[in-house]
Amino acid sequence: MTSKHETILGNARLVLADRVIEHGWVVFADGRIAEYGEGTAPSGSEDAGGDLIMPGLIELHTDHLEMHYVPRPKVFWDPIAAVVSYDGQLATSGITTVLDSLRVWREDGAEEVDGRAGLLAEAITSAREANLLRADHFLHLRCEIPMPSVVEEAKELIERPDVRLMSLMDHTPGQRQFRDEVKLRDYYRGKGGGKTDAELDALFEKRFHYQKTYAAANMREIVALAHQYEIPLASHDDTTEENVADAIQDRVAVAEFPTTMEAARGLHQAGIGILMGAPNVVRGGSHSGNIAAIDLAREGLLDILSSDYIPSSLLMAALQLPQHVPAIDLAAAVRTVTKTPAEAVGLADRGEIAPGKRADVIRVHVARNIPVVRSAWREGRRVA
Repeated sequence: MTSKHETILGNARLVLADRVIEHGWVVFADGRIAEYGEGTAPSGSEDAGGDLIMPGLIELHTDHLEMHYVPRPKVFWDPIAAVVSYDGQLATSGITTVLDSLRVWREDGAEEVDGRAGLLAEAITSAREANLLRADHFLHLRCEIPMPSVVEEAKELIERPDVRLMSLMDHTPGQRQFRDEVKLRDYYRGKGGGKTDAELDALFEKRFHYQKTYAAANMREIVALAHQYEIPLASHDDTTEENVADAIQDRVAVAEFPTTMEAARGLHQAGIGILMGAPNVVRGGSHSGNIAAIDLAREGLLDILSSDYIPSSLLMAALQLPQHVPAIDLAAAVRTVTKTPAEAVGLADRGEIAPGKRADVIRVHVARNIPVVRSAWREGRRVA
């Protein structure tokens, strides 16, 4: 007999950190993994029907909350309701731990979610305290370095206990992600703002001014803040040898979305974990025209995947990786969305099926190459 605090899953393909047990079982009790094994499960087990049983996914960089808070241009939803809706989508995508990426910057004339990081952080806290959330939520502060008020805004948030990552971003036209200004113009037109070329010219000129005037000093202060509060740092869109040298000097833990093979090699040699977008894997390339994640994976330069703007892409990409890169087996692919991201931000209590780890577990059925999350447990409690 199982106790009310114990769950046994049997007849499963059990994905461990280093191998897959093709016919296995797992027991979790009181919120932790108790044991696992191969063959017939102990009595009282739930039949997983041959589905994959794997650790819950760990997401380090998703700004998808913005889509729920601003579902249409200039339409702002109730922030707590937006958090709950977004959280439900994460859980049904298999994500049990998430770092909600909030924009830490304000820009004159900007619409949407610029300057609303504090409001959304409080909405996440309110939803958590009301027990409305299925996933475990932390914060990722996305610091746009050239913006005049970025240091002030970061200081308003940095003492929160749920801050787990800060990223150093610079989206000035003509560099990093948007070296091709045409791509950036297309991006803004696609955002629904309907900006004319003259309006974009003015916006870009302002961004150039911000970068020249504020970026260097802001970078020093943001890096110092992160080190002072012992928050891991992420670089963003590293492209050149100079970008890599800066990342090494700033002691970043994770390099998000490097745009060139040269940058990725330099980051890897420095021991910096490389994070790429799961949509890049699923689509077969970058929407910005930069390096393909699969190409990095083939070179052994891919450590972590992030769903970025499509939560369901995280699981899809992990399961597709072995098809694209035979040298990466299923266990290694799943590590890119579980154990490795957990370790990158100091969450060593989760991310793998091993005795004593948190019972953050998902059951995944795959048909026609599409994965579906049948069930999800967070600390042993079924949440989806």
